[in-house]
Amino acid sequence: MKFSLALDTGEAFALASTDAAAIEGAHAAHLLYLFDEAKAIPTPIWDAAEGALSSGECYAVSISTPGEPIGRFYDIQRRRIPGWWIRHVTLEEAVGGGMIRADWVEKMKGTWGETNPIYKMRVLGEFSESEKGGVISLDWVERANNLWEDTKEAKLTRLGVDVARYGEDLTAIALGSSERINEIRYYGKADTMETTGRVSGILNAHPEADIIVDVIGVGAGVVDRLRELGYEPYSFSASEKTDQLDKSGEQGFADKRSASWWMLRELLEEGKIALPPDERLIGELVTPLWKSISGGRIRVESKDQIEKRIGRSTDAADAVIMCLVGKELCDTGATLGVARIGLR
Repeated sequence: MKFSLALDTGEAFALASTDAAAIEGAHAAHLLYLFDEAKAIPTPIWDAAEGALSSGECYAVSISTPGEPIGRFYDIQRRRIPGWWIRHVTLEEAVGGGMIRADWVEKMKGTWGETNPIYKMRVLGEFSESEKGGVISLDWVERANNLWEDTKEAKLTRLGVDVARYGEDLTAIALGSSERINEIRYYGKADTMETTGRVSGILNAHPEADIIVDVIGVGAGVVDRLRELGYEPYSFSASEKTDQLDKSGEQGFADKRSASWWMLRELLEEGKIALPPDERLIGELVTPLWKSISGGRIRVESKDQIEKRIGRSTDAADAVIMCLVGKELCDTGATLGVARIGLR
């Protein structure tokens, strides 16, 4: 059987998706990768292909039916991997295009039930346990993106700052109000003095704005320097306990990080928040998982756990959460007049 096709305009050939070395060796001025049944392709193959796409005019197309909510294809579909254009073929489109019969859909609905994971995967084209245990739904985030497009820039009354710790992490500054994020600014490999300078510059232009800083790790240096300059930042510290309850009044939280993420969840669910269509932010917001623990409390996945799972930190999401809901969770310090709350 022939697995290649040579033409005057170029060459096409097939490769087994288990051979990372063969994938990595493909280089050309014009290159197109087609990942078929992408859900089954292991991570090393994706990594090898991304290396081959580093030069020339190179593109990749990944196509698949959905499967379990894990792996690189799932992360692409949930917008956790920047640079991809996402397209979900709906059931209505499949029926309208003659790819699926309407009577078969009804038969499967009766066989499996509409809430069955198999029905969701094979009929609706959704991941079988999409975002099970996830804090924030992608639908809510996309609705917040649409609201952002339809609303005017908010008066700048808050800044949320997540200070980079090391490596590939970025310092993220979210600018906006308690209802709208106007923009997110990213800075790589900036020391605490650079970050302090950027923040103080914004505060000088907007003296009435509140500043909320992640105080864990190197963020403490930014907080200390801002105080020396005469500002009064709210400082986040993740491990602190809180008496905050969810909107039902029945569930508490393991810590202030969990409470802050849950507060944003409730606001997004109600459609009250406007967020910029920032691909990095979108991916980070839909990533964290949660679970119930003893005492009727909710615990949101830690920042370190998330970084181990997806390979990067939730810098943008943490800055946005601090900007939107951090102040509401803060207890005024008796001495310094600052608040303490955490996002790790």
